[in-house]
Amino acid sequence: METQKINTKKQILRKQIREKNAHLDPEYCLWADKRIREWILNWKYFQKAETIFCFVGTAGEIHTKPLIQAALDQGKRVAVPKCISKGIMEARQIRSLGELYPGSYGIEEPEKAAEIIGPEEISLALVPCLTCSEDGRRLGYGGGFYDRYLQKYPNHFKIGIGFSFQEAESVPAEKYDVSPDSIWTDKGEII
Repeated sequence: METQKINTKKQILRKQIREKNAHLDPEYCLWADKRIREWILNWKYFQKAETIFCFVGTAGEIHTKPLIQAALDQGKRVAVPKCISKGIMEARQIRSLGELYPGSYGIEEPEKAAEIIGPEEISLALVPCLTCSEDGRRLGYGGGFYDRYLQKYPNHFKIGIGFSFQEAESVPAEKYDVSPDSIWTDKGEII
């Protein structure tokens, strides 16, 4: 019964944030993208990371392609998510943004033949936040892809990235929900 209550709360919160996303000001998005990108590129964990796993941002999310390109330009090994089946993804290596194609859920991803990067090889994982809270909880889009992936390999340093207007006072969570080690918005690092 408790799980059902938490899931209902998550669905309500997701709906509220999606409604806010529908009215995003494009100028705010560009400003927020640039601000977050500058902070992350100068952040010690990004600079030290040899292998980065990063989501490819879509509408309503931070635009991550410039971060991915910067990592590639710095000679870092870069992996992006490849959806394999419902709730299951893998980290697949890309060597350029030209290796991304429309895939599952309309999200750009690499071809199936792209090399799999084992989770144990990843030093920094950048994950999307539909919403987050100041106590470090992250709420995704409901597919459980990142929670399942990150749960198996807790040694990554995980950062959630999102817009500050998406912050919530609290985010309902269950034992299988994985919280990031840090969360960044256009206000800066909130945890």
